[in-house]
Amino acid sequence: MIKTIKYTLLLTLNVMVISMFATNTEETIKAANNAYNQSLYDSALVTYQKVLDAGYESGELYYNIGNSYYKNNDIASAILYYEKAKKLIPNDESTEYNLNIANSMIVDKIEKVPELFYKVWWNFFYNFMGSDAWAVFALISFSLLVITIGLFIITNTRINRKVSFYVSVLLLLVTITSSTLAYQKYYYNIEHKEAIVFDLSITVKSSPTQNAVDLFVIHEGTKVRIIDKIDNWVEIKIKNGSIGWLPEKSIKEI
Repeated sequence: MIKTIKYTLLLTLNVMVISMFATNTEETIKAANNAYNQSLYDSALVTYQKVLDAGYESGELYYNIGNSYYKNNDIASAILYYEKAKKLIPNDESTEYNLNIANSMIVDKIEKVPELFYKVWWNFFYNFMGSDAWAVFALISFSLLVITIGLFIITNTRINRKVSFYVSVLLLLVTITSSTLAYQKYYYNIEHKEAIVFDLSITVKSSPTQNAVDLFVIHEGTKVRIIDKIDNWVEIKIKNGSIGWLPEKSIKEI
């Protein structure tokens, strides 16, 4: 009985703490939004940072921070937070639109390496939803697959067995595809690290030393993929496939 009371009190306390945190976070975000609407962008950024420091994150929050930096004419920071928002809300039109505008304002206009047609199709579905959404879709399709297999087993008529068989094959393919997309998206977010350049102009080196051969120059706001890290240097790759080394302090991870 005493254990039950203690458990109930602890659970109630946890709910109260979570509720208070959610209320405070909501009020802080509202205050930041009000500052933004009054064109007080520095104040908005300071207030948004308090929300981040409390451990809260969301696509909408990152989007608002990106907008605040954009209004402050800090394009590199705006791109950084639009990219963060894009990871959490991949199909948000406003985020994509504002990101494209911000990218049009930076110096580097790097063309992406052309992709084969099947990769274009795969990337379309890959970017259609986030990893959680694809995982839920996979569970739903798997559940339907189990049901159709059950129908195939218990049905007696030939036409019903034929239909349930072909539907089962289709659902199996959908389950495998959506599961693969969910895993790939999750793996990408964990292992596939990207960053934004924050130096006005930086020379990419052939090896992780200051005396190495100069390869090419990139500028503030350019997105790079992080391949490796040695001491205070990172090996990066840009959209056209070029690879080299940069000081770690010159970039900020997305």
